[in-house]
Amino acid sequence: MQVLIFAVVVLFLALIVLSVAFVALARQVGVLFERISPMGALVTEAGPKVGERSPQFRMDSLTGGEIAIGAPSGRSTLVFFLSPTCPICKKLLPVLQSVRASESEWLDIVLASDGERPAQLRFIDRAKLHSFPYVLSAELGLSYRVARLPFAVLLDTAGVIRSKGLVNNREQLESLFNAQDLKVASIQQFLERSPEILRHS
Repeated sequence: MQVLIFAVVVLFLALIVLSVAFVALARQVGVLFERISPMGALVTEAGPKVGERSPQFRMDSLTGGEIAIGAPSGRSTLVFFLSPTCPICKKLLPVLQSVRASESEWLDIVLASDGERPAQLRFIDRAKLHSFPYVLSAELGLSYRVARLPFAVLLDTAGVIRSKGLVNNREQLESLFNAQDLKVASIQQFLERSPEILRHS
């Protein structure tokens, strides 16, 4: 009988210890979520700054027609830099298709790359990108100081750069639109200015 009582007491104490540990762990997880902010597009300092007018270009599209980039047009433009050899770029192509469909009322998407024309044409065929304007220009990438891919630049209706950055997933791509709506250079900048949002989230 004494052994049984002892075992019950030990189990009760173990339960109390586990409960305290669980509460402490739950609190630490809460603190961690408070400190981790949503990750938007990875903004680079190189090239034209957010809020500046974009360099203007007029060039032929590999999929037909002529494309103007940076000129006032009455519509916003997302310039998406990609490459046929970039695996992340390829994974984001369905996302671009989805975004173009859902944001068609105000947004045009232009794909941009450089390299050998035949390789780009094969890529367009394989990925079924004929419905996108697709420009081939090393000068365009140099003007925006694109060093890594995939990279996107969002221009407003007046040709002003509203957001830009390295994008590796849908959330980072959509953060460019959120930054424009919030009138900030990036989501990170918005969160730095508004720390109370994290405390109440």
